[in-house]
Amino acid sequence: MKTNLTSLTRRALTAIASLSLLSVWVATASAQDGTIYPLDAPDEPNAILLGTGGVENQPASESWFRQWGEPMARNVTTATLTPFLPDPDKANGAAVIVTPGGGFRWLSMNNEGWKVAQALADRGVAAFVLKYRLQPTPPTLEGLKESMNRTFASVTPSDDENAPPPPPRPRWDLSNQLEDAEAAYAMILDRADEWGVDTDRIGMIGFSAGAGLTMHSTLNSETMKLAFIGPIYGGMGPQEVPEDAPPMFAAIASDDFLFNGEFGVIKSWYNAGIPVEFHLYQNGGHGFGLGYPGNTANGWFPVFMHWLDENDFLEAK
Repeated sequence: MKTNLTSLTRRALTAIASLSLLSVWVATASAQDGTIYPLDAPDEPNAILLGTGGVENQPASESWFRQWGEPMARNVTTATLTPFLPDPDKANGAAVIVTPGGGFRWLSMNNEGWKVAQALADRGVAAFVLKYRLQPTPPTLEGLKESMNRTFASVTPSDDENAPPPPPRPRWDLSNQLEDAEAAYAMILDRADEWGVDTDRIGMIGFSAGAGLTMHSTLNSETMKLAFIGPIYGGMGPQEVPEDAPPMFAAIASDDFLFNGEFGVIKSWYNAGIPVEFHLYQNGGHGFGLGYPGNTANGWFPVFMHWLDENDFLEAK
């Protein structure tokens, strides 16, 4: 079933684009420096070009910065896929496309990408980090900070009752990101024998905006046949669920601004008769990645692996 930009994607993107700088890695804010620092682009020796083209009206080249101790990429104009392959003795044939978040303006490549992929590979699952194309941000860090200040101003309530309403928050066109996800899926299919992947057990897991892309791909792609999905702290709005939708594992913290007491996407999957598992954690905020000590969301990843196992996605064939 084809739909327009989904409710989850709309809700996730409008909220994430407005608050992602404040919320990403909030769990480590007390222990790390929230200042934005320039960062030389790290080596990505295993990254494979997807050949999906560039980004229109992009004045800047890809650059990196560091915040809360984590590396982040922005102004990504060339999509890549980085495999994290398990030890052959552990490999079970399952595969997961991992999509980091960052409001579609940057990517939390380590916290929501490489670390997650390595954790999957350590448990026998072939994982592939998708560095997808992004919306343009100002070339300089000063410009980035100024744009974030304007974003915060647009969502911070004013004490002045006569103040003009804030400008509408952006709603992105996800055609580039969907094309990148489809290219990643196609590459995994094409190299399945080389990478030891069972093509009937390819799933996708995403965080924040990456969860929005995971959902958007699930509901809109005509070429991706995902076996399972895992939107982690994505938007919670209701969806029109196709009959062939994959089983879903979802997790979010109750103190995440994207939750807001909403269970719509869970009810949509339930009403459609598609297997769904949902974990609402007491705390963890937004952007907890694999998890950090001191909050209950820290335990989601082993539960996700147990869910995969109980649904026979980890059964070697």
